[in-house]
Amino acid sequence: MDVELWKIGLLFATGIVSGWINVLAGGGSILSVPVMVFLGLPGPVANGTNRIGIIAQNIFAVWGFFRKGFSDFRLSATLAACASVGAFFGAFLGARLDGVWFERTLAVIMLGVVAVMMTGAGQKKKQNEGEARNIALGHVLMVGAGFWGGFIQIGVGFILMPILNRVMGLDLVRTNMHKVFIALTFSVVALSVFASQVEIEWVLGVALAAGFAVGGWLGAGAAIARGEALIKRVFYIALAAMAVKLLFF
Repeated sequence: MDVELWKIGLLFATGIVSGWINVLAGGGSILSVPVMVFLGLPGPVANGTNRIGIIAQNIFAVWGFFRKGFSDFRLSATLAACASVGAFFGAFLGARLDGVWFERTLAVIMLGVVAVMMTGAGQKKKQNEGEARNIALGHVLMVGAGFWGGFIQIGVGFILMPILNRVMGLDLVRTNMHKVFIALTFSVVALSVFASQVEIEWVLGVALAAGFAVGGWLGAGAAIARGEALIKRVFYIALAAMAVKLLFF
């Protein structure tokens, strides 16, 4: 597609909102992927290009945790390796899902993630302490989480968080610490698979990545908490409208 300046600007702005949503509640890709589809990118291209933004944001997140003294790269790496196996196969499936079937799948996933975000279903987190438990089960479940992440990315945080926090018993800080490392790693694998199968829009992806980085930084600030409820309502309405458009028009 023609890469025009306004499209770069729109993707940068979308990245800011998506990065902010990722920090606020998770699920930022629920906005960035549909916007790229509406810009005219084929489903697999939008799906693959989105990974550039995810990688950029998680690089900053991993570095941020490390600077604050939070890291367990041995456990993060083994969990990420399992997730990457699933992501490899999920990305191959995602790269082949095109046309109306991609749009319908995307719309259904969007509505599902919106429902999760609005109701908080499955997001109750435990304030755990101590060492990780159920290590083997956690690694097995990571294969499935990685498959979903490689396939569509949207909502994968809602899968990773319960595995790390509720199954493996990690406290909330370490849950997020591992989550960003795992997402970074399997996203690199997924992007490699998509790049081998479709034409990634690198310029738009870099613009999106810059926006993700800015949005993540803004989302971490307490100053934006005011007006959060109204912003979230508008966000949900907009996403529901996009899902209806994908399903029926």
